[in-house]
Amino acid sequence: MDGRKEKKTGTRENGFWSFIDNIEGDKVVWIIVFMLIMISILAIFSSTSLLREGSKDRMDFITDHLMIVGIGLALIFGLYNIRKLGVFRILSKFGFALSFILLTLLVLHVRIPGVVEAERINGAWRTLRIAGQQLHVFEVVKVAMVMYLAWAIHAYKEDQEAMAKRKPSKHFRLANSLAKSANFASFSQPFWKRAIYMYIPILTVCVLTLVGSGSSAVFIGVILISTLLIGGMPFKEIALAGATGLAALLLIFGVYTATDGKVFGKFERIATMQSRLGADYDASRLNELRPRSREFYDLMDQIKQPYSAKIAVHEGGILGKGSGNSTQKYVVSNIYGDYMFSFLIEEYGLVGGILVILLYVSLLARGSTIARLCNHEYAKIAVGGLSVLITAQAFMHMFVNVDIGPMTGQTLPLISHGSFAFLVFCIAFGVILSISRMARNRIREEEEAAAPLYESDRDDIQVTMDVLEQIDNFEDNR
Repeated sequence: MDGRKEKKTGTRENGFWSFIDNIEGDKVVWIIVFMLIMISILAIFSSTSLLREGSKDRMDFITDHLMIVGIGLALIFGLYNIRKLGVFRILSKFGFALSFILLTLLVLHVRIPGVVEAERINGAWRTLRIAGQQLHVFEVVKVAMVMYLAWAIHAYKEDQEAMAKRKPSKHFRLANSLAKSANFASFSQPFWKRAIYMYIPILTVCVLTLVGSGSSAVFIGVILISTLLIGGMPFKEIALAGATGLAALLLIFGVYTATDGKVFGKFERIATMQSRLGADYDASRLNELRPRSREFYDLMDQIKQPYSAKIAVHEGGILGKGSGNSTQKYVVSNIYGDYMFSFLIEEYGLVGGILVILLYVSLLARGSTIARLCNHEYAKIAVGGLSVLITAQAFMHMFVNVDIGPMTGQTLPLISHGSFAFLVFCIAFGVILSISRMARNRIREEEEAAAPLYESDRDDIQVTMDVLEQIDNFEDNR
């Protein structure tokens, strides 16, 4: 009986480890994904001190998050099982169109009850409710535009190769068709193709995003410029475009400030950005105001969350207070969203914070490795751009939480609560894992194809060595 049990147990263990070993894709990225999700579940459970509006008890909130996690994992595995890169390329081609449509609906404050409705949350237009489901537009735009640029850069390089060989290009048909006309002959030039298919889409998306969120517009612009650099686009053009965008933003702020908001006054987020850039979250300022006055409560509301985040970081120390022992979660009602990193440090200390940082840094490193293993330009840019996006957002969230930089409202990828943002980043991880799977399969195929040749070469070398040894023996005997 004991032997049978041991045999069955051994079979189960072998089956489990065989299953783990057979999981394709980059295993380091898989480990990062599962660790981030486990940290998220633990942190959400520990940080929800207050009941969400409309919930019967605290477990409703946890159950909702577990459901989101389940959907997110399903998305990751679904995308991971896509074995054809062409599927991603075709979908990426429409990334700019999707971003433009969603942002336009948001900017126009479209309201078609039961179909699509723009929503104003915390003084800003950021979400659309489509068929009753909330969609955070800026989160979609981040991933969709990175994927679009991966397609555009790859298409541009293939187009230039076709032009150099004087063959018809299968990309950029609109520009190539217009270039046949004398009035639009310049569209055949490389610069104008980069401008039409890369620079103008980036500028359009950033301007439309600026209406709803200044910080998101700047962040998206930086990520997309980084993606262009990853794709090897001309540095001088990118630097000039970035400098032009920064100059335009400073000009808008300057005119807004000089005219006391009379010019560009309709763009409410400009005032919000201005106030956040000049915000002072020192609680001692409350002493300068009359207690319980309107100004006192307005200032308290303004500094409560960022100041409490600083307190959480300070009280966390090296090892933290322990799971469930946070005090600032009673002050900051949504600490599980915009201030998740502060909460993690308060409960798990500097050690927990460093662990989280290492996970995101490891993702960036593995993303770089996967990109190098890819033999396809689109795959390299997609993995590189998505890895930079996830890591950059994580560090922006951390900087805000430790009082380095103004509030931005960026979540901590795959850890913070935020159903739609969580799912969007699951899509990003799913694409990275799918491409890493293709890259590893390619390397394995090359190794297997090279193995017989290697064995044959080794046999030939051994025969040659034997012949040489016989010749040496013959010479010695003679």
